[in-house]
Amino acid sequence: MKFFLKTNYRKQENEPIIFRQLRKSDLPALEWDGEYTHFRRLFEASHHSATQGRSILWVVEKPKVGIIGQLFVQLHSSRPELADGISRAYIYGFRIQSAYRGQGIGTRLMKTAEDDLWKRGFTQVTLNVGRDNFLALQLYERLGYKIVAPEPGIWSYKDHEGNTHQVNEPSWRMEKELVRIDTF
Repeated sequence: MKFFLKTNYRKQENEPIIFRQLRKSDLPALEWDGEYTHFRRLFEASHHSATQGRSILWVVEKPKVGIIGQLFVQLHSSRPELADGISRAYIYGFRIQSAYRGQGIGTRLMKTAEDDLWKRGFTQVTLNVGRDNFLALQLYERLGYKIVAPEPGIWSYKDHEGNTHQVNEPSWRMEKELVRIDTF
C-alpha cells in the first residue's frame, strides 16, 4: 500500500513523498547513517513481527533521498490496554528526520497509519510519549490523542553488539478513538 503527498517545502523539488509499508531491504536505512544503529535488533524484531501479522511498519520515502520517517504499529501485545489485536493498536517508533520536521509529514504519516487501522477494523489507538517531549505531545494532542495514564517508561533492549541497555523514559499513555468522518 502506497500513499503519495506532493510537497513544495523549503523550495525543494516538487517530487512525491511516498508513504508505504516497510520492506526488509529498508532496515539499514532506519539506522539513519548510524544515529540509530543501536536499535538494529529492535528494527529486525519489528520486521519479523510484521511478517507474522502482529505489526505494521510504515516508512516515509523521499525519492533521491531515501527513508526520512518511520512509524510502527503493534497490533498484539501482552498488555491488552496497549494493543489487543481486535480493536486497539499501539503506535511506537515514530520519528521524522529533523530536516523534514514541521512540514506536515509526521501528521500525514500518523493519519495514514490511523486510516489503515480503521480499514482493518481497529477503533482505538494508543501510544506513549515522553513526559518531556513537549513538541510530540502537542502534535498528538492536535491529532486528537488524550492523556489517559502515566507510564513508568522502563524498558530494555539489546544493541547491535548484543549489549543490554536499560531505558528509563517516564511517559504519558495517550489514546484516541478512531472515528470515520465521511465528507461529501
